[in-house]
Amino acid sequence: MIIRPRLSDFKVICLYTGKVIIGVGLLMLIPLATALCFGEWNPAIEFLIGIGACLVFGLGMEASCQTRRDLNWSHGLVVASFSWFVAMALGAIPHWLSGHFGSYLDAMFDIMSGFTTTGMFLLQDLDHISHGLNMWRHILTYAGGQGIIVIALTFLFRGTAGAYKVYVGEGKDERLLPNVIQTARAIWLVSLTYLIVGSLALWIVGVWLGQGFVRGGLHAVWIFMAGWSTGGFAPQSYNTMYYHSLVYEMICAIIFIGGSFNFALHWAVWTGDRSEIRKNIEIISFFITMTLAMLIATAGLMALDVYPDTMALFRKMFYQVASGHTTTGFGTIYSRTFVRQWGPLAMLGVTLAMAIGASACSTGGGFKGIRMGIIFKTLLQDVRRMISPESARVVAKWHHITTRVLDDQTVRTAMLIVLSYVGIYSLGTLVGVYYGYDLVEALFDSVSAGSNTGLSCGVASPSMPVPMKIVYIFEMWAGRLEFMSVFALMGYIVALLRGR
Repeated sequence: MIIRPRLSDFKVICLYTGKVIIGVGLLMLIPLATALCFGEWNPAIEFLIGIGACLVFGLGMEASCQTRRDLNWSHGLVVASFSWFVAMALGAIPHWLSGHFGSYLDAMFDIMSGFTTTGMFLLQDLDHISHGLNMWRHILTYAGGQGIIVIALTFLFRGTAGAYKVYVGEGKDERLLPNVIQTARAIWLVSLTYLIVGSLALWIVGVWLGQGFVRGGLHAVWIFMAGWSTGGFAPQSYNTMYYHSLVYEMICAIIFIGGSFNFALHWAVWTGDRSEIRKNIEIISFFITMTLAMLIATAGLMALDVYPDTMALFRKMFYQVASGHTTTGFGTIYSRTFVRQWGPLAMLGVTLAMAIGASACSTGGGFKGIRMGIIFKTLLQDVRRMISPESARVVAKWHHITTRVLDDQTVRTAMLIVLSYVGIYSLGTLVGVYYGYDLVEALFDSVSAGSNTGLSCGVASPSMPVPMKIVYIFEMWAGRLEFMSVFALMGYIVALLRGR
């Protein structure tokens, strides 16, 4: 029998959703301050309106849904999935008021793309938007990379035993420290430290390339935020190709590869366990699948003789494949270059990299390296069982922070998530083909949306059909949350309609 949620359940969900939305409103103070610093009065007003809307909703939920009941698992999962939709709707207010979007749906598309660190955008005339709006776009990706739930846990949740359930609902399940709120603060400590170091390096190179002191600093901070969060937004329409610098590209690659690794791995290295780098199953899996994707892309490019020399080929191929595999979405080629020059085989190499994606509990999306490693270990275990005596007990182990025995529950969970990703990739591809796009192109952009990558071969644009925009929003949302909290929200809706 399905039990219908009670009023007390909705109070808990609305109370903590309100806390998350207050956090989104507080985030808007940063672009508001940026707009005021540069005398951008209209954008400043737009952000004030957005802040007001978030605070009215958040404080309204807190005032009307007061309860002493703590979160259980279903509450935490529903809060994680539902709050992202509310954050998308309210966070889009400054975007829509800016006048750079054809519809409110386009503005929400960009907000979901930012929060999920996807990097696809439907914004028009990017090269002429305000500093305040550009700051908001990149704050979205940076905050989304750590997780908007992590923001709430860091600043707005106090001593709740249910905090871990919301944290897990956002696609994270590892504690760096015994207390989950301390873990959230440790994640911010890691990210903010790298923000200072990475932005400084990009700033120095930007000024050396001829950017002004202030402009170079802004671009450095924005590019770092988008790179570290594997978000892929850039302040110029040419993305990182705009800088025409091998040094700039190398720093960007270091940033987004580092950002794609698990926060627990970063913390292990920070606390002195550097051996984790060579033992971790995700690092091993990443370099194997990265090499495979690079070989496929290289074969495709060599067959078509796209680039004049080996250095040019490697530079373009490595950057696009690494950007895809880390689900960053930075690009140093035009989007239609994938179709007009790279061809289907090289595009499939990048598509494979995007589909696999980065590390679990990182800022990236996709199948995740840990699941690919677990599935490969399972295949090896089955082969060993087939060639071993019937009485033999074959045990497989895998290492991620600690060494663990591979059990059936771990394998089932990994397979469920991988099949769910395959499902949303297929959904987006079918919808794209239905609307007349080429199969390889539709697959490329659908995988990019579902894995939260952001690379595009030109399918994602303001002119694409409305149903495709909605499907891509769903893909970005479900892919970023890794489905469990999405399933929980759907279960709640079914229980509300059919429960007793």
